[in-house]
Amino acid sequence: MFARIATIGLTLLLAPAAMAQTTLKTAVDGTFAPHAMPKLSGGIEGFNVDLAEAIGKQLGKTVTVDAAQFSGLIPALQAGTYDFIVAPVTVSKERAESLLFTEGYLNTDFQFITKKGAPPITALEELRGKVISVNKGSAYDSWARGLEEKIGWKVESFGTQTDAVQAVISGRAYANVAGNTVIQWAAKSNPQIQLSYTYSTGLVWAVALRKDSAPLRNELDQAIECLKTNGTMAALHEKWFGTKPAAGSAAVTPFPGYGVPDMPGYDATAHTPACK
Repeated sequence: MFARIATIGLTLLLAPAAMAQTTLKTAVDGTFAPHAMPKLSGGIEGFNVDLAEAIGKQLGKTVTVDAAQFSGLIPALQAGTYDFIVAPVTVSKERAESLLFTEGYLNTDFQFITKKGAPPITALEELRGKVISVNKGSAYDSWARGLEEKIGWKVESFGTQTDAVQAVISGRAYANVAGNTVIQWAAKSNPQIQLSYTYSTGLVWAVALRKDSAPLRNELDQAIECLKTNGTMAALHEKWFGTKPAAGSAAVTPFPGYGVPDMPGYDATAHTPACK
């Protein structure tokens, strides 16, 4: 049973046709900092919790946010427990065959951190002979090991991402690689490390919905476009990741149509969102 963690009340009005469903249910992985994590005072906080609230305000609807294990979120969505999933979900062709997606709201890239004062990394080849720390079993672990022979670095796996970061601080590793938002959060929270090279995957995170939810997908897509154009998405990016989103990135760039271009389920219909 999913624990109800937070209810976000919203009061803005919306056109009657869009008000048929006035409450929307969504969920996050409540242990994935800084996207969603426990608050000392109770409940959860994070980028994606704030994103759910901002989407609700834009739509003039009430959004309730549950916290659950990530592995259970998509099955619960398909079972009808949730209307959409606001937790970060990477859009792939395989996933888009069984889910609908809004346009991307964040790029999901790989990024490195090094100890404060280390020279900037401008190419992966500069890490030849260096020890790279990773969270054991993560996508970054398998990616780094797949390049071990080509790049010539040595990969060390650690039980948690926190331990992988600590390895850089203590000198056991020269750099740590993980998802760009997690890395930016680590650098924001720890003055002993610094951001370094970003490896672009070309992938994005987007809001996931059931295949039968095209009208709601289109509503959410337009709300996300509004959050990009009015600066809300950029403000949340700075609040939680400590950096301004790059020009042209998914956090600040509205995309044509509905969904992720070149992915199954994409709808190229032109539209102009009615932003509040």
